[in-house]
Amino acid sequence: MNTAVSPRDYLLLLSVGLIWSSSFLFIKLAISTVPPYTLTAARIAVAVVILAGYLTFKRQGLPTDIKNWTIFAVLGLFGTALPFTLISWGEVYIDSGLTAVLMGTMPVATAMLAHLFIADERFNFGTGLGIMIGFGGLIILIGADALHSLDTGVIAQFAIIIGAVSYAVSTTFARRFARLPGPVMSTGSTLAGLIWVLPMAIVLEQPWTLRPDGMAVISVLILGIVATALASLIFYYLIHRVGATTFSQVNYIIPVFGAAWGILFLHEVPDWRMPTALVLVLSGIFIVSRSAKNKARDIET
Repeated sequence: MNTAVSPRDYLLLLSVGLIWSSSFLFIKLAISTVPPYTLTAARIAVAVVILAGYLTFKRQGLPTDIKNWTIFAVLGLFGTALPFTLISWGEVYIDSGLTAVLMGTMPVATAMLAHLFIADERFNFGTGLGIMIGFGGLIILIGADALHSLDTGVIAQFAIIIGAVSYAVSTTFARRFARLPGPVMSTGSTLAGLIWVLPMAIVLEQPWTLRPDGMAVISVLILGIVATALASLIFYYLIHRVGATTFSQVNYIIPVFGAAWGILFLHEVPDWRMPTALVLVLSGIFIVSRSAKNKARDIET
């Protein structure tokens, strides 16, 4: 792992936060006419086409051995098929703001998993402090209003939490086992995700009978091209540079950008919580990254 987190890395982390926060909006726009399994399969299929084209452009190909396809299968299940479906289903019943709060469970799960399974990402004081500061930003941003609604849609909320933990499993697994070039990992794992979810969509939802509206079609394309294909390429670029725990802090950025989407598209009036939360979120990411860098320096000396 490259312990020196560069300004470019921070910019890419912010970009992923922007992309993934917008995905909740586009899921909401699509889910009214495209059910969860079909929505997941459609966005992944679009991403596979884009990634396959990019892989061809890079003159790279997918491996054919069982070991790498086993890795693809795990990443496809826990990094795309399962969380995409659970989040899409959950957003049928709960709003996107609460979804963003629940997604904040991912960094905690990632830090714990990284501590158990990745030798150079043992949990320490700095990691814990960064996580707590970032979570404090989440609480300030969302406030008591979202917490009061936790007694409704309990099953949907559990689905979102399981989706967040699934992302944590995928992030930690990729950090340990993903060794192929980023475009190859992105294409292989996304294709595996499509193989996981497509049969469910066909059997349970008969997508050929659906009549999605124009906004749903546009949303699926954006989800596939930007939130899946592009985000996947950035993910596999960053995961070995900054580590699983530092990368997972991007989930603290999601509610901040989610508030920005609300201002832009829902005409919400911002208050003091948004800039305060943003400062805490970025401080949490910096502390976790600095902690990892200092720990590596101590090991070297």
